[in-house]
Amino acid sequence: MLGGFKSFILRGNLVDLAVAVIIGTAFGTVVTAFTAWLTAKIPSAGSVFADAKSGSLGFFLNAVISFVILAAVVYFFVVLPYTRVKERYFPSAPPGTPEDVQLLREIRDLLLAQQGGAAGTGTGKHV
Repeated sequence: MLGGFKSFILRGNLVDLAVAVIIGTAFGTVVTAFTAWLTAKIPSAGSVFADAKSGSLGFFLNAVISFVILAAVVYFFVVLPYTRVKERYFPSAPPGTPEDVQLLREIRDLLLAQQGGAAGTGTGKHV
């Protein structure tokens, strides 16, 4: 039962989705702060957005710094540990030819041998 839960957590894109939501929310704050700062600098829009309390450059810089700190925390305390655990329990495939490509090559070679051609001499180009 616990093995199934571990498999669900580590195989799915649950952590990727959580990171995307956290970063997206933080970036939304940066965009909101930049928009408020920019609209406060435009004279014609200044009267429309006069009651915006966050229309200062300081607020924008604070939002950018907060975003960078949050991104660093999420990366170092969520993404890296998740990647290490995932690699430990579900190691990636060794480098080399994928199994399906190898199987297709064997089929190609067998078909060429049946037709009287030399096996493995196909270049992949059709004449």
